[in-house]
Order: sequence, then C-alpha cells, then structure tokens
Amino acid sequence: MTMTARPRIALIAHDKKKDEMIALAREYLGFLQECSLCATGTTGGRLAKELGLAVERMHSGPVGGDLQIGARLVSGGIDCVVFLRDPMTPQPHEPDINALVRACDVHDIACATNVSTARLVLSQLMRSGAQA
Repeated sequence: MTMTARPRIALIAHDKKKDEMIALAREYLGFLQECSLCATGTTGGRLAKELGLAVERMHSGPVGGDLQIGARLVSGGIDCVVFLRDPMTPQPHEPDINALVRACDVHDIACATNVSTARLVLSQLMRSGAQA
C-alpha cells in the first residue's frame, strides 16, 4: 500500500452498520484524528457529531456518494476504504457499491468490508505510521 504521510481514509457504512462504524471509529479515535477522512453523507455526519472527527462529507451513498469516493480513489486521493456493508439488506444503489469495490481491486487499494478486516487494516496503518 503506497500512502502519504497522513493516511487518506474513506469511511462508508450502510444504515444497519452505522452504529458499528461509530464503535470502530471510537476504538481508533486517536489514530483517525491524525488521518485525512472522507465519508458518505450520513456516516460522515455521525462521525463528526458523535466523535468530533474532521470528516469531508460526500453525498449519501444512494445519491452518488459511493461514486464520489470511487472517483477520488481512481485519481489517487484515497489510501484505503472502510466500507461496512450490510449483506442482508438489498441496496438500491448496488451497482455503485460494486463499482467502488471493483475500483479498489483495480487500483490495489485496501477495502475492509467488515469490522474484523477494518481492525486489521487500521492496526497496520497505525503501525506503519509509528515506524515512519
């Protein structure tokens, strides 16, 4: 993973996963405060309001937020994505979700889609920063 000095992380969570995102961000709060964060609309709003994180908010996912993050990723502006997906609920913007995950694969960007993987990725990013 090629990264800048200040990791650029995209945070996205489906409705039923937003509480998990808040809990995850609280767990890594000190580290995330040192990162450049962007998030889809509601997720970003909750992260800012509940945890005081500085987050650049994109549109909500169903109205293009996933695509906005994908475009930034493709242009080299994202180092990793934490996308807590709800696999049990159909999403009306599934093609946008698939496009974002595909862009991560095409551009070799880490994409954590569940809390366990997100912890591994965030922990590694923290260790990498401590060694720099």
